[in-house]
Amino acid sequence: MSSTPRFLQGTYPFTGAGLEKGVPLEGLTGFRVPDGYRAQPVYFRGGNPTGELVVVALLRDGVAVRLFPIGARDAVHVPLSIVEDVEAPSTLELQVMAPEGLTGCVVVDLGLVEV
Repeated sequence: MSSTPRFLQGTYPFTGAGLEKGVPLEGLTGFRVPDGYRAQPVYFRGGNPTGELVVVALLRDGVAVRLFPIGARDAVHVPLSIVEDVEAPSTLELQVMAPEGLTGCVVVDLGLVEV
């Protein structure tokens, strides 16, 4: 069986709604696992140029399954050691949780394998 790499990546603006409430990253669409396939998130890289802590959440069908805190003016690389199959028809998306009213952007790179 072959596998195809897929990515959710780019630099996306946001306006924070609080560290307990995720907001979509403006312009980033989610990844819908195609029928007959499954996907596995394998790593996350993120950068935060703002002066405040932000948290990027990986959501599966609207439910947070991983949280990636990124310190102020910092970056992270998280290889996902627990790789789970995400079956079709599921949607993976990223949201950011940030202090209310904080505006900025985050750099995200979520690596997936579609099998």
